[in-house]
Amino acid sequence: MRWVRWIVLLLIALFIGGFLHYTLPGRDIVRITGTEIIRADLSGWNRMFYARSDTGNTDGTNRDLRLINTTQPDGDVSVYRNEDTGFGWPPYFKLDSSNLHAEAADLTSTSANPQWVMVTHYGWRMPALSIYPNAVAIRAVDGPDASVFPWLNIVILVLLAAFLFFLWRLWERFEDRVIDPTVDWVLVRWAKLKDRVSGR
Repeated sequence: MRWVRWIVLLLIALFIGGFLHYTLPGRDIVRITGTEIIRADLSGWNRMFYARSDTGNTDGTNRDLRLINTTQPDGDVSVYRNEDTGFGWPPYFKLDSSNLHAEAADLTSTSANPQWVMVTHYGWRMPALSIYPNAVAIRAVDGPDASVFPWLNIVILVLLAAFLFFLWRLWERFEDRVIDPTVDWVLVRWAKLKDRVSGR
């Protein structure tokens, strides 16, 4: 039965790791090749991967979706959506998707005269489900080899680890003060009852 416990713990760790990988900000160095707005139908399969409609608009099953088309330094393409997150989850408080779309259009460049940018985003790209990472911020960088140390991700992970350590210590104290004495009391009562039943 020990392997069942390890499988459950592994599944929980994979779920938490996937959640953090999806939610925490990532940064890509890319060249913007164009921007577009498409009409998207959000189905039950991919609905949870999209933010709500832009702030001030009603949330429906289909809506206009802003896309930012980019090329990576190695020549691969990547596409980002550009949606407001509002005050929901994840807590990026992004309310300026129209402004970000204008910035992306202004930073569009060609391969002959590239303008490299750093796109801060969250989410995954899944072509089969038509899911795009959501661009949160764009800023110009000097070249394709620019990098930024992920301070925010490290701070969030350290705070999460401290919170989990606090919960673990809280559970240990609860176990020592409540569960262990209760189990001991039940075992003693059970032993006395067995002795009484057996006539001793």
